Amino acid sequence: MKDKSELNSNAILLRKKLGEDIFSPIDVFGLIKGIEDTTLVFYPMSEQISGMCVRIDHKDSLIAINSNSTYGRQRFTASHELYHLNFQPNFKNVVCSKDLEGPKEEEEKNADAFASYFLAPYEALRIFISEALKKDKDSLSINDIVRIEQHFGMSRQATLYRLLNDRYIDPEKVDEYKTNVIQSARKLGFDEKLYYPSPENEQYMTMGAYIVMVEKLKENEIISDGKYKQLLTEAYRADIAYNLKAGEPIYD
Repeated sequence: MKDKSELNSNAILLRKKLGEDIFSPIDVFGLIKGIEDTTLVFYPMSEQISGMCVRIDHKDSLIAINSNSTYGRQRFTASHELYHLNFQPNFKNVVCSKDLEGPKEEEEKNADAFASYFLAPYEALRIFISEALKKDKDSLSINDIVRIEQHFGMSRQATLYRLLNDRYIDPEKVDEYKTNVIQSARKLGFDEKLYYPSPENEQYMTMGAYIVMVEKLKENEIISDGKYKQLLTEAYRADIAYNLKAGEPIYD
């Protein structure tokens, strides 16, 4: 496995490339949608799978996220796939396991560590713990765990995985913090979105390069209106194909 400092450095480099600083929480899906030639798909998959990605050719790529996973885990998975596409030599395709604790191939371990550092770079986490939480290592409570995962947008599993590997918590504390996840966030007044899968109406969705490509084909009259609607509908975007309204527009 690569050295942690190298993976953290890679995460920071990609953040900067995508226009983000080192310390701020990030909208990983928004960043991916802005990457040229990359398509992002949300689709309900097997419980054992967190997602997958494919490099179609030298520049086109696809990232697929299991929409049955919690929102926090989806963010981790998207970051994980960015490692494969940007830092794994000779990458072609991979299906990624949901389990962070079981045995894995080396590049999967690298991708997990990279994802954690991409969402919460080493210095960003250290400063948040010392300055925002005013805590030292080995003194984190369940309330601190919740605040960390909420600030950086990470699932409980991903948060504990990181804190354990960076030695902020002891192994015997992990099992204790795995329980009552939603209740612990509720008691601190936090939104619960992080801990739930995508809503039913968002389980199937395609964004990014594929949509742009279909729009260009239509604009250049390379495909018919019927083919345009077919391609978008097959990508779960009937809302674009048929101009379906989600409600009255709000301008404020």
